[in-house]
Amino acid sequence: MSSTPEGFSKLRGFLWPVHFYELRKFVPMFLIFFFICFNYSILRATKDALICTAPNSGAEALPFLKVWAILPMALLFTFIFTRLSNRLSKEKVFYTMMGVFLLFFFLFAFVLYPFRDYLHPHQLADRLQAHLPVGFSGMVALFRNWTFTAFYIMSEMWSTMIMTVLFWGFANEVTSVKEAKRHYALLGMGANIATILSGQVSTFISYRAFDPKIALGTDAWGQALILLNIIIIISGFFSMAIFRWLHSKGLGYPKRTSSSVSALDEIKMGIRKNFSYLAKSKYLICIAVVVLMFNIALTLVEVVWKDQVKQLYPHPNDFNAYMGKIMTGIGIVATIGAFISGFIIRKFSWSTSALIPPFIILVTGIGFFSFLLFKDTTFALMATALGTTPLAVGVFFGSLQNCLARASKYTLFDATKELSFVPLSKESKLKGKAAIDGFGSRLGKSGASIIHQSLIMVFGSISLSTPFVALILLFVIGGWIAAVRSLGRQFQDLAARNEKITIATPVEVRTL
Repeated sequence: MSSTPEGFSKLRGFLWPVHFYELRKFVPMFLIFFFICFNYSILRATKDALICTAPNSGAEALPFLKVWAILPMALLFTFIFTRLSNRLSKEKVFYTMMGVFLLFFFLFAFVLYPFRDYLHPHQLADRLQAHLPVGFSGMVALFRNWTFTAFYIMSEMWSTMIMTVLFWGFANEVTSVKEAKRHYALLGMGANIATILSGQVSTFISYRAFDPKIALGTDAWGQALILLNIIIIISGFFSMAIFRWLHSKGLGYPKRTSSSVSALDEIKMGIRKNFSYLAKSKYLICIAVVVLMFNIALTLVEVVWKDQVKQLYPHPNDFNAYMGKIMTGIGIVATIGAFISGFIIRKFSWSTSALIPPFIILVTGIGFFSFLLFKDTTFALMATALGTTPLAVGVFFGSLQNCLARASKYTLFDATKELSFVPLSKESKLKGKAAIDGFGSRLGKSGASIIHQSLIMVFGSISLSTPFVALILLFVIGGWIAAVRSLGRQFQDLAARNEKITIATPVEVRTL
């Protein structure tokens, strides 16, 4: 049987392109990423169920949350991360950040949620709502249900700080370009498997009837919420234990010698310095634009879709169970796509691989918005023929769009984005990644949320503003494609010469 340039047979090169001697490091990394993504998927479903089904709340609260809560907290967490990075070793930064998140989820499950009726200022929120325009109802809902808002924030920060900044920052430092091309798609497959499992867990726990024998919660949703948080905490401890094992075997971050400490001291982290560093590099700017446009596009569609889901499933248990099914669907599609994406990344150029996600979102987005805008015409007859309602069919189309878009993120988008960081120097990786992943992704979601906020205030509801959201989506995807094409040319040039880039002057990027 013929073999690939890496020494594998064609079948193994397609399914499992990992050398035997690499397993000792790759398998623990695979498991760490699995547990982190498992938590991420549970949190994705749970945070939406909390906010969208909370008293006097709905999907219209999400745009306000992403602008006025998520964006400032992303800046705060980026600041905390840079300060910790300047004072602690990278290994200790991982444990510290993980500990902060797991402590919050413990407090939410056993303190904040059980005492929510005493902590939520419903009377003051009612007075505010009476004096403010209807368009501000989403903002008032965030204040009214502030403990749920805090949970949503920490869930979003988990994906940013733990999954993106900490794990991928670690992976990029201990993985070469050649290894990354073979391993990153497999790591993505681990995330997909975690998504399938987490979806099944969320659905199973949400559908459980209240069990008085379990001394947790006072109703079915409260009990489900506490159980999900306990699972998140246990999974987090597993990832920390495996991370520690890697370092105990000398497979983690390199130990700090006197020379490396001196080099690290020269790379001081700071928010203003990080963004100033980012602005000096056309390469890093292109990565930032790709991340920004992706998050704007995804958020523009998701807010409209979640509004439809809330109308179909107003109860939190049903909402969370349905979102769990969506997580399972995303995982299944992404798992199948992982094999295909790994083949695409190895066989085709970076640009070709990175252009597939925007085209997927473009095609599926057109299908979803077409149904919403014309659901009272031929699509209504389709729903009747299927024995269902236009709302249910609309939710189905939105769910299909979300599954395909998210699957493309977990496979091609994440893999190509992280691969684009690999040719960079350590300083470029550290500062550029902290700025882009720690704050840039949130800026994209907040940008989309500002668009939604403005449209809601003008038109009064998400449904009435849908045509304009669809039009804006087309322009965003166009900018995304242009950034990918520019970045691809630069990446191919660096990868071909196997060189690192550093920032020389505010207007010059040179290779060393």
